[in-house]
Order: sequence, then C-alpha cells, then structure tokens
Amino acid sequence: MSKAILALADGTIFEGRALGFTGESSGEVVFNTAMTGYQEILTDPSYKGQFVVMTCSHIGNYGVARQDHESRHTWAEGFIVNEASRRPSNWRSHQSLHEYLQQQGVVGIEGIDTRYLTRHLRDHGAQPGVMSHVDLDAASLVKKAQAVPSTTGRDMVSAVTCSASYAWEEGSGEWTPPNGSSSTNGKASTSKPYHVVVYDFGVKLNILRRLVDCQCKVTVVPASTTAKTVREINPDGLVLSNGPGDPQGASYAVPHIQDLLGWKPTLGICLGHQLLGLSLGLPTYKLKFGHHGANHPVMDLRSRKVEITSQNHNYAVTMPETAQHSEQGKPIFETEWGPFTPTHVSLNDDCLEGLVGCEKPVLSVQYHPEASPGPHDSSYLFNQFIGMMEQHRG
Repeated sequence: MSKAILALADGTIFEGRALGFTGESSGEVVFNTAMTGYQEILTDPSYKGQFVVMTCSHIGNYGVARQDHESRHTWAEGFIVNEASRRPSNWRSHQSLHEYLQQQGVVGIEGIDTRYLTRHLRDHGAQPGVMSHVDLDAASLVKKAQAVPSTTGRDMVSAVTCSASYAWEEGSGEWTPPNGSSSTNGKASTSKPYHVVVYDFGVKLNILRRLVDCQCKVTVVPASTTAKTVREINPDGLVLSNGPGDPQGASYAVPHIQDLLGWKPTLGICLGHQLLGLSLGLPTYKLKFGHHGANHPVMDLRSRKVEITSQNHNYAVTMPETAQHSEQGKPIFETEWGPFTPTHVSLNDDCLEGLVGCEKPVLSVQYHPEASPGPHDSSYLFNQFIGMMEQHRG
C-alpha cells in the first residue's frame, strides 16, 4: 500500500496508508463517534466540505449496500479511519469500503492513530486539513491546509440542494407510522392524507422515507424556493431539512421561512432548526468541534425523558437570554410570531436542541429523528408533526 499524509492547519501531521481514491483533498476535519453507519455518513449532504474521522477503530466490516445511500452520491471530502476492512462480510454488501471510496472519488487514509487525532480535535477544535496520496511533503501540505477557507459564512447549501422540485414516493418499508399500518416493500401507501413540502437544504433520503411511511404525499423543493411558490402549492405542512455548514451562509432562506411561519405546521431538522432560529431572531454560533455521532444524549424538557440521538452539525442556536419561566415552570421567550419555548437540551454541553411554538404549529430539533444511522428514540417527532397537521386541518 502506498503512503498517505494528513496535515492539519495547526501543523500537526499524520502519516498513514492510502485508502480509496488516489489524489488530494481538503476540508474541515471533524470526528464522528458512531460505530456503524459509515455509508450513511459518507452520503449525508451535511458533510459537504468536511473530512470525517471515525472514532471506531475498525470500519468497513459489513461493506457497502446499494440500499443504504442517503443521497445521490457521497459528500464527505475525505475519510479517515484507523483500519479499513478489505474483506466485508454481509449478505447485503456489493463492494468493499475501499472500492466504494475509489468509485466515488473520495480520498481516504488509514493506519493513523485516530484516538490521538480525535483528542487533538476535541482539545483544539475542528480545523482545516489537507489529505494527499500524491504530495508527501508535510510542510507543503500544512501550507495548503492553512489556506483552506473556513466554513463560517460560506453557502454550502447551494452545492447540495436539488435543482428543481420533485415528488418523492418511496417509503422505508419497515417503519410503523402513527396509525399502526406500514408501507410494504418500500412502496408508498395509496392513502396520502397529508401533503408535505420539504425544503431541501441537503435532505437525507430517510427523512423523506419516514414522511412517506406516515402516508404523506411529499414534494421536495430547492433551498431558494420562495414563500409565494410554496403558498401556491398549498401543502398541509412544511419540513425544513438538514444540510451542511453555517446557517448564516444560507440566510437567503430566512425571509421565506419568516413569511411561512405559522401558516402551516412546520418541522425543522438540524440546519432547518438553525434556520428557524435565525428566522425567530435567535443568533447562531459555531461549536468547538461540533456534534457528530449516533449516541448523543438529549433531554426532553417537557417530559424529563432522555433520548439517545443521531447528530451531525458544527453550529448551534443560542438559548435566548430573555426566556422567562411560566407558571408551569417552562422557559418561554417572545418573538414576532408569538411565544416559543425550548423543548430539548444536550446533556453533553447544554446546547439548545429543540424549540416549539406555544401558539403557532412549529416544531424543530437540532438532531436527526430519522436516525440513519442511529437509534430510533426520536421517531416520535414524526408522529407529533402528523398530529400538528391533523389538528391544524381540523
């Protein structure tokens, strides 16, 4: 195997073995603590512009399956593992991780101390890096890493959103919706009581599948779609999807979200949650090393229950300082669209993880309720969204 080098902008160097596509790539280096789900991670548009370090020491054991893509292709700029399996064992697998990375043009590296790299990023923060199989001059790569632009303020969404509206009809074929029935063989149910418009800021396919499982008719629209266009479609509900980078970079969506707030039930997920926060006048900020993994504990402040969540984001919404506690003990803050209350908080770092409108049918979470990969503790949020549309229609 040929040599490969990963260089961070602070001058830290890692030497390892070449993995995947032969070449050179740059991006922001972040770590993910999930033990499985590497294919879903690679194809999650939220990783546009980033290198992913897998903290689990052995990756690729079960290969790559055609059914597990979360979008039309990979988005991660690079992949970093301690050891990649070259001989996967799984009846669903059709190729190895190494072959898949080669096919998708993703530059990777293995054979480095990923535990040390993870601790370094935890202590010093996520930072730009360059990974190369062709330029093996460490000093040269450090200079290149220092020239990599920050994700702050950049519009990453325009690179991952769809170019035109489309209908989505495929369900998961395995998830039970609120009424107890389920779609079969991945086909949508013929009963579609609710029409949902999904703003594509980098949507994962399993979000769309979960909506179809709930018997929703789904229309996906580009990130720049105007509120006027959505009003003409006249759906029963809106979903603001996940996506990559700094929400400030996609601030062009904020006026349209503001125009639609309270008009129809709305569910925000990840970047959608952050854009909703901006729309309500709440500032966002960059986390030191982000939340990336399938094992993040979050408390629902309404029930005090803890759920284990799947997360992937580097930015967060600021908890409003103006929040006042109601007679029921819940924190509430005022906005132009009426009062809102925080609903979820991270038990790792106290980040704001959820919001709900007290008078408007609006619900948002920082994490991924479709959980691909990850546990399904948060799937109830789709049921809540369906309940909001049912109540609004009534």
